[in-house]
Amino acid sequence: MSKSESPRIAELPDDEADALQGSHVPPKYRGTAIDRQDMKMLGKKQVLRRQFRFSTMLGFASTVMVAWEFVLVVSPFGLSDGGTPAVFWGLLLSPIVMLPVYASLAEVASMSPTAGGQYHWVSELAPPRFQRGLSYSVGWLIALGWQVFLCSVSFEVSTLILGLATLNFPGYTILAWHETLLTIAIVVFCVLFNIFLAVRLPLIEAVVLILHVLGVFVIIIPLWVMAPRGNAHETILHITNDSGYSDEALAATIGFVPMIGMLIGYDCTIHMSEETQDASRTIPLVVVWAVASNALMLIVVGWTYIFCLGDLDSVLNSATGQPMIQVFYNATRSHVGTSIMVVVVIVIFISACVGQVATASRQMWSFARDKGFPGSYWLEKVPSRWNIPLNAIFVSAIITSLLSLINLGSYTAFNAFNSLGTVSILFSYTITIGCLIWRRLYGKPLPPRRWSLGRWGLPVNIISLCFTTPMLFFYTWPLYHPVNAQNMNWSSTMFFGVLIIAAIYYIFKGRHEYVGPVVHVKREE
Repeated sequence: MSKSESPRIAELPDDEADALQGSHVPPKYRGTAIDRQDMKMLGKKQVLRRQFRFSTMLGFASTVMVAWEFVLVVSPFGLSDGGTPAVFWGLLLSPIVMLPVYASLAEVASMSPTAGGQYHWVSELAPPRFQRGLSYSVGWLIALGWQVFLCSVSFEVSTLILGLATLNFPGYTILAWHETLLTIAIVVFCVLFNIFLAVRLPLIEAVVLILHVLGVFVIIIPLWVMAPRGNAHETILHITNDSGYSDEALAATIGFVPMIGMLIGYDCTIHMSEETQDASRTIPLVVVWAVASNALMLIVVGWTYIFCLGDLDSVLNSATGQPMIQVFYNATRSHVGTSIMVVVVIVIFISACVGQVATASRQMWSFARDKGFPGSYWLEKVPSRWNIPLNAIFVSAIITSLLSLINLGSYTAFNAFNSLGTVSILFSYTITIGCLIWRRLYGKPLPPRRWSLGRWGLPVNIISLCFTTPMLFFYTWPLYHPVNAQNMNWSSTMFFGVLIIAAIYYIFKGRHEYVGPVVHVKREE
């Protein structure tokens, strides 16, 4: 990868800098001269505090996406369709597939370091006749994706806590309303943290990053020492098919695609661009380093887990409702040891929820700033005393709480929403990279950027698109056959349902207000 030369940027006069940054942002949080120039180029005003640097943003990215932690709760999807080989090979393919995708996104992030992320980039890169519609659609889907991610991780925290209660108190029975109520309580805690401890968020994320790294050893050492070891040939090559599909290759493909997707979501750093010092260089570096380092931890923990599973049927049918807890208990034969291992994961998950509140609210606020949502004039407000999108944070909490209520009526429908988050975010990557390829081939030369793929840009972009397109297809497949209302993967239906809702709003109001962020961009030719 090469670093292209960026244009020489002069220090702005103090009065102009103040006008651009907003007088209510403390001077130490206004960023560098390049940050101020970037905001002027983007046509935006600095109203958030730039308090993240490379190390703290790396901690933010790692602890928001919690890749190795999440594979422990997601792996049953792969184990049902393909068995341990689906998990093994899926995790191996994950960095191979996702690193080119994030390298492509990192280059665009260096061109336009904005909290809007993908919908802004599509507005700049797409063919002119499609810029407005594509950007608007992507904006809605990213916002939805991050709201769903927040709800999903909050729900996982609640199920882990209740699963521990079941392990330690066998007479306890988990009820749906227990899960929902605890999910809402977790979201409320994370919202309060984002409001009253916002200035401490970088420090907290850096501290949790240490736990995130040390947690790998807390999990793998007891498993390697105490758990039964699986046979290498069986674990890596013996495909099992409990899905009901007659074609084992199809079942295995459906199973390992979610494992590849364990690295989806590192655009979380991009939506914090306007709170990062020297964003046009820091954000691309963080994206690449975060994906590479977390991919390594993901593979180590994921492979350890499947080699130490023991009896698969007992694990998948655990009374705790969490196969991960059963695996830990089978290894340690200790309630205390199992509880300590699970609590480490829970603490990191709660930190992830805190970061996801920040990410979801920034994405919502940014899209509202471009008049993409109902109530945008209220959602885009940033109180001068707080320097955070307070209204967007409250709305994120309300949406997540409402989504968690779906679990009371149908756990199947709730799970469909969870898969919808990944599909929405992956779709935004696919559209962005597709528009980037079009721009390289048919549009104007790409703008200057401080992090560039150089002559490898187009091949990397094309490879990325070849990876993400089939992933989108298989992410919408049902896990089990024959398909019925209970096991159907409803994510595709909901995906288009959201687009229809967005289209209706656009027809009646959005088209009169949303013009796309590209109209505000002022680049020097």
